[in-house]
Amino acid sequence: MQSAYNKKHRIFLLDEIRGFSILCMVVYHGVYNLLTFFPISFPFFYSPLVIFLRDLFAGMFILISGVSCRFSRNNPKRGLLCLLFGMVMTAGSLLFVPELPIYFGILHFLGCAILLFALLQKALDHLSIAVMLPILCVLFALSWNFPHRSLGFFSYPIIPLSESWYRSPYLFPIGLKNDFFYSADYFPIIPWIFLFLAGTYLGVPLKRGSFPVFFYQLHSRFLSFVGRHTLWIYLLHQPLLFGGMWLVDCIIANS
Repeated sequence: MQSAYNKKHRIFLLDEIRGFSILCMVVYHGVYNLLTFFPISFPFFYSPLVIFLRDLFAGMFILISGVSCRFSRNNPKRGLLCLLFGMVMTAGSLLFVPELPIYFGILHFLGCAILLFALLQKALDHLSIAVMLPILCVLFALSWNFPHRSLGFFSYPIIPLSESWYRSPYLFPIGLKNDFFYSADYFPIIPWIFLFLAGTYLGVPLKRGSFPVFFYQLHSRFLSFVGRHTLWIYLLHQPLLFGGMWLVDCIIANS
């Protein structure tokens, strides 16, 4: 069943999923900060299940960011803003928590991905959605281990890649990171660009109103509100978390 979608309206389910994803990211970062800066042990946090959920929610966020490109009136501006805020995150991390630098986090990635889509949109629009969606999904799965020097199917490496590709200190945005590179938040262009571009193709039928009515209805005002303000939440949540933890630490030290 198709919806009577009005292009002036929002697709509420996307806002809600995006809101849920950013809240999960905030919780993950909060626990990560606690385990990093306080003498707390929680081995389950590093389990395969938690890592899978972390990547799942990040992937949902990136996929929806790709969909959102189809609704934006100015993707170059959005891309540049994301890059600018990513640089602010880099400067803030180096200044306040140099032990946890962020050199190419999710905002850096989204900025590059949105700008790349803006440059290639006309060419991409000539390609069939039915063909491109499965191709992009396969490429995403095959390149999952690209930053770890192999190709395969997600966590199952099949083809090792040349070590010489990973020696440069400057190619980490692509996914070619050397042994000395570390970024507390790291979303390289490969493999994530394939998931992002898949989202841009999904955005075409979504914008056309071809999905079920359920996608276009409001289910949670709170999650919808959060989903409409994810950029500010992402920018502000770490300073607030660090500030709160510093305050608690001071109170405990002086008690």
